[in-house]
Amino acid sequence: MGQQMNRAIHVRSQPGAMGYAAQIDDVAPVNYTFMFRHAPVGMILSHNRVIHECNDAVVRMFGHEREALLGQTFCLLYPSADEYEHFGVAIAPFLRATGRYVDERIMRRASGELFWCRVTGSATQRDDPHAEAIWVFEDLSEKRGVGVNLTAREREISAMLIDGNSCKLIARRIGLSPRTVEMHKSRLMRKYSAANSIELVKRLRE
Repeated sequence: MGQQMNRAIHVRSQPGAMGYAAQIDDVAPVNYTFMFRHAPVGMILSHNRVIHECNDAVVRMFGHEREALLGQTFCLLYPSADEYEHFGVAIAPFLRATGRYVDERIMRRASGELFWCRVTGSATQRDDPHAEAIWVFEDLSEKRGVGVNLTAREREISAMLIDGNSCKLIARRIGLSPRTVEMHKSRLMRKYSAANSIELVKRLRE
């Protein structure tokens, strides 16, 4: 992240036979370290699910000091160790297939507060997706509150329901029987007072 680019693109209008054209000039170097550090969304560079580097937005979002995050696994940011393990397993096939993954899930701040977060990841090595990856975190708490007290498994299934996954697909992804997933879904419907699946997803998104 400390490397700088020696040239940058500077667009300047130049009249010509076909109208105006852009010209590339030598200008001040692009400081990618500065851009990463001050990006408006949380960004983490990870090696084998260990936080190698993070920016200021991550520090503000999760409430941990930067030095306390570096060298730690992502488990520090999850509500439970089980969720950290389960999401790691579920994410890997998508990163292998496309090099990219995105979902919305419940994460945990240093204070213990739980909040909804949109997480987008990009793996640099698809054959070993957790070896090195770049992750972007967007805090959704202003649009959606956690509200209801959920178990770790219910949080995991809620995230997958929001993504539009069926109970059968969820069951395959997390290694449960479809009947067990249906049971958890029924509990979620009771907790959110939802009459059907569509209403449940709607209330999960509120």
